[in-house]
Amino acid sequence: MAKRGPYGKGIERREQILEAALRTIAERGFLSTSVAELAEAVGLSQSGLLHYFGSKEELFVAVLRKRDEVDAAAMAAEYSRPESLLEIVRRNIEVPGLVELFTHMQAAAADPRHPAHEYMHEHYRTSGAAFAELLRDMQRSGDLPAHVDPGQMATVFLALTDGLQSRWLIDPTIDMAAHLRLAWDRFTAEP
Repeated sequence: MAKRGPYGKGIERREQILEAALRTIAERGFLSTSVAELAEAVGLSQSGLLHYFGSKEELFVAVLRKRDEVDAAAMAAEYSRPESLLEIVRRNIEVPGLVELFTHMQAAAADPRHPAHEYMHEHYRTSGAAFAELLRDMQRSGDLPAHVDPGQMATVFLALTDGLQSRWLIDPTIDMAAHLRLAWDRFTAEP
């Protein structure tokens, strides 16, 4: 077996850090998790951990990217149709710390100089395109009315989802899935 070398080991270590950060933030919350705790969870110093990412903000952006990979894999393997979005929202209820992280980074991304700016831009472009394509597939199969504009609907639903998640962090009694289902029914109703 060939040695993986320092580059391969660095990639593996980075993945270990991201997996530990996903777990820790999901369990404890973003605001209750320090870089020192994340470093300790993987047996590194703070500076050793940040060596793999450059800064605390870039670490958190990498955590969000990793979470997107996990969501994309789950959608491809388990979900289809608009239920995909509802299932992600239902799963997010189980990991409020990651919702909290996303919400904080989303607000910080308004500043083009913040490391989350480019991530959020790409996140919305990619997720919007994927959801719009799912909607086009539904139109081709006759499961979605022709009057619905898939690109517009994808933008509206991603914004609605983000807004509901922000509200849910403040008031956990909000049934995000029920609100999304209501919006879906209204948006797809024949004019």
